[in-house]
Amino acid sequence: MNDPGTFEIRIICDPEDGERITAALAQAFTIGPIRSYPTRDQTRTRLYITATDREPAPVLRLIPADHHTRPGTKR
Repeated sequence: MNDPGTFEIRIICDPEDGERITAALAQAFTIGPIRSYPTRDQTRTRLYITATDREPAPVLRLIPADHHTRPGTKR
């Protein structure tokens, strides 16, 4: 069906809230194209969004400037 970490989000909202909601989702996830349709009663909007969990940021190991060793020396 979907790749691991990929999922579908469906939101029903007022039309004026759609951009704010999708902007917030874009900050939390990697999102694909947004599909937007009116609800049956034509008063709200249905948003369908494919989202993927973001990869966690890599852990950086900070090494002191004098980290190198000279040949024949031990650390």
